[in-house]
Amino acid sequence: MISIEEKTMTAYAKSFEQELNLRPVPTCSVFLSDGSLKPASFQETPIQLSASKSDLFDKSFPKLSIRSKNVVLEAVPSFVESTNKRIAVLFSGGPAPGGHNIVAGIRRICGELNTVFGIKSGPKGLMAKDLFEISLSEVDEILNTGGFDFLGSDRTKIKSDSQYKRVKDCVKEFNLDAIIVIGGDDSNTNVAFMAEFLADEGCSVIGVPKTIDGDLQIDNYLPISFGFDTATKVYSELVGNILKDSASSQKYWHFVKMMGRSASHVALEVALKTHPHIALISEEIAEKEMSLDQIVSQIAESILYRAGKGKNFGVVVIPEGLIEFIPEFRALIDELNSVLGKYKVEIAALPGKSRESFVQTKLRVSSSQLLKTLPEAIKNKLLYERDSHGNLQVSQIPTEELLVSMVAKKISESKSADGFEFEEKQFTLNENELKTMQSFKFASIHHFFGYEGRCGAPSPFDAAFTYNLGLLAGSLALSDKTGYMAAISNLTDGGYLTAIPLISLLSEEMRDGEPRLVIEKALVKMESPAFKSFKDNRISWAKQDGFISPGPIQFWGPLSKTLPELVVLNEDYKTSSFSLK
Repeated sequence: MISIEEKTMTAYAKSFEQELNLRPVPTCSVFLSDGSLKPASFQETPIQLSASKSDLFDKSFPKLSIRSKNVVLEAVPSFVESTNKRIAVLFSGGPAPGGHNIVAGIRRICGELNTVFGIKSGPKGLMAKDLFEISLSEVDEILNTGGFDFLGSDRTKIKSDSQYKRVKDCVKEFNLDAIIVIGGDDSNTNVAFMAEFLADEGCSVIGVPKTIDGDLQIDNYLPISFGFDTATKVYSELVGNILKDSASSQKYWHFVKMMGRSASHVALEVALKTHPHIALISEEIAEKEMSLDQIVSQIAESILYRAGKGKNFGVVVIPEGLIEFIPEFRALIDELNSVLGKYKVEIAALPGKSRESFVQTKLRVSSSQLLKTLPEAIKNKLLYERDSHGNLQVSQIPTEELLVSMVAKKISESKSADGFEFEEKQFTLNENELKTMQSFKFASIHHFFGYEGRCGAPSPFDAAFTYNLGLLAGSLALSDKTGYMAAISNLTDGGYLTAIPLISLLSEEMRDGEPRLVIEKALVKMESPAFKSFKDNRISWAKQDGFISPGPIQFWGPLSKTLPELVVLNEDYKTSSFSLK
């Protein structure tokens, strides 16, 4: 039997989602005719993007190169009704808030005269022919809701000839005119190859840019990927709460790892929103070629300075992928992967500690010294926990725990050192404050915020952004365009809707020991206005308690239309509120 309390909670949750379903979503004018929703058409712009010049590129894309000519397309009002099209849509990769609105946008722009299929469980479902027809009433129910649960998703990469054959079989069996893939940079790389493969089958393939990490950006055309705004607002609420708690209890340093393995956009956005005492940006560490010890020393100095001021508390924001950006750590990982693979049999035959001693003799002196300085738990992960290919799963290294352990040791060493001096010249303490610092006892708590932000109800911006991306992707499919990514810019001035030829975004990288064409991840740029703003303010954030607790996502009211801080800064917008119309 359901209790009264359970009934009340269920009713609340349902009423919240019902209110979100009813919330109007702004629609760009290019899709409206006399108040009715109509697909846009596309015209070529004068802009031709440069493509990769390599034998691998010429071999991989002979058809798309001729068809698209790498020219950017612009969405324009058309209002020509398309009929009898059969379009399928799938999610690929991890969830991001707003995905359901893309499906809703696609379904609605296709109207009653076309058929839209949902593909269950991502690319795996495409190959398994697990499709179902989506009705207009179904998308009404999922509008403005979080998650990817309407279709589900997975991370299968379609690469082999047998996989492509299964895709072609599905296209033929369901007589598909288009497939729309909602995914990140790797998924959209896959879209380009799939579009080339299906170029002669009469089936278009369209990509939609998704990733909460924010590392899928295209200058002038796509300031950010969808889901980033919602996720960073969720994380900022959590970090804001912890900042308040640290200043209230005044006894802990909180080390908070943020999702974002390949780029630090999430950590940067959260820092801009909350002003934590310390925040690390992986790309800066890589550019400066900072060692792990230098990073630890930098954190320890801020903590010791605040201790001297009687502030034995604070928050450190850490990007998930930090370890991979530290040159010496990257070198250590590469060497360990090589040694553990080469001497697999010999190492397996050795007992406990003897394994570490054996490995140490096979490493360069610098890597051996670094390994010795690491906490035992981290050493064990590096030496014994490998994936099925024998490689270290870097994302599984608890970076926040590593830093806590090493910072604690560094603080102890610094306090006992004679004539301790701060490297950061803006940190100065008088004699009494230095005594206070010496009596400080470091206490810490660590956190990892990742999955908490992936499936929240989309913020008003993400809801509008994704819905219009869906309308745009659906219009591209109805217009028989293939090999393009839907993109929207000019986010404070009505929106500028374009289609970017995916092959123009590809560059050659070494993957698994061989050259491959991939969409390059967008990293935090040191010259960007967003990073410069962070850099100009971080010392004052460390010295003062000027932190911000932004609270939960605002779905209604004057603050509900805010854009991500880094988008406003990097795009030089004159307002922080979005306007898509």
